[in-house]
Amino acid sequence: MSIWLVMLAAGALTYGIRLSFVALVHHGALPAALRDGLRLVTPAVLAAIIVPAVLFTGDPSRFDATLGNERLPAAVVAAAVAWLTRNVWATIGIGMGALWALEAVT
Repeated sequence: MSIWLVMLAAGALTYGIRLSFVALVHHGALPAALRDGLRLVTPAVLAAIIVPAVLFTGDPSRFDATLGNERLPAAVVAAAVAWLTRNVWATIGIGMGALWALEAVT
């Protein structure tokens, strides 16, 4: 029972901290350097999630940047689509299609 209370309290505290930036701080009140830095948080988090998923397949201690890794060329295709179209759905669709096609070939 106490573990659930700890989890609920931690969740409420985390939510409150994040909400404070949205609800209590006006966008114009933040210094320009902080605003510029916060714009880079989303790409940094996405890169931290995607790069290990692409380069560390199977065994987490095995780095795989070879052409035998189907995820690597599919990620390059998805990155090119994202850069050219700036469309999230096209990036996901074409990237997944490239991954499935490369997995079917090998």
